[in-house]
Amino acid sequence: MTWSHFDHEADMGLRGEGATLAQAFGEVATAMTAVITDVALVKPLENVDIVCRADDEELLLVDWLNALVYEMATRQMLFSKFDVRIEGDTLNARAWGEVVDRGRHQPAVEVKGATMTALSVKQDESGHWVAQCVVDV
Repeated sequence: MTWSHFDHEADMGLRGEGATLAQAFGEVATAMTAVITDVALVKPLENVDIVCRADDEELLLVDWLNALVYEMATRQMLFSKFDVRIEGDTLNARAWGEVVDRGRHQPAVEVKGATMTALSVKQDESGHWVAQCVVDV
């Protein structure tokens, strides 16, 4: 499993890879936190359950990331650990993190939301999953 960023004008591209679709979605979530702060600084102290439903995998990725953005904004939290399960059109996840400590986390930017730009969820010939999109920062 891996995550990475890719440049996209004034915004930021996120990519997650994994042996399963759920792992790729978890890695994209980690990439989103890494836009904001060093993921290693975020302690998995509290958890939040998230459920999303969408008609296809790409829309499910956008809904998942936007649900995390909502939880980060309303709870003033950052997340560093994700347990994602996907069955059909439904994603059930648990995200662990902590309340933002501006001194320790030193947030670089605020992620405003996931977009449809560069949106892609694909499985390659070997069965490996890659999920990506651009987030508005």
